[in-house]
Amino acid sequence: MKHRILIPLGFVVALFAALPASAACYADYKAKQDNPLRLHYGVIELPDSACGSRDDAAKVIDKRIGRDGWQLLNVMSIFGADGLDERKQSAGQFYLRY
Repeated sequence: MKHRILIPLGFVVALFAALPASAACYADYKAKQDNPLRLHYGVIELPDSACGSRDDAAKVIDKRIGRDGWQLLNVMSIFGADGLDERKQSAGQFYLRY
């Protein structure tokens, strides 16, 4: 009887171990365009590989916003989903745009 319980239980444990371990992370940043000068504040979702440091986040952000001619000025912070609501209004059209 123990074997009937252990096999399904082992399967469930293995299934959960295969799921991603980390939660989503986000960053807020400042960017600019020249001629004419335009500035924006934005919020962006980051891949897990860019959640460890501002430098890692900056590489991802710069690449994404650069496609539209924006230049990254500063990664302000990296945060979890619990910080999204308080930044949504400030980011406006650049909230999760990139």
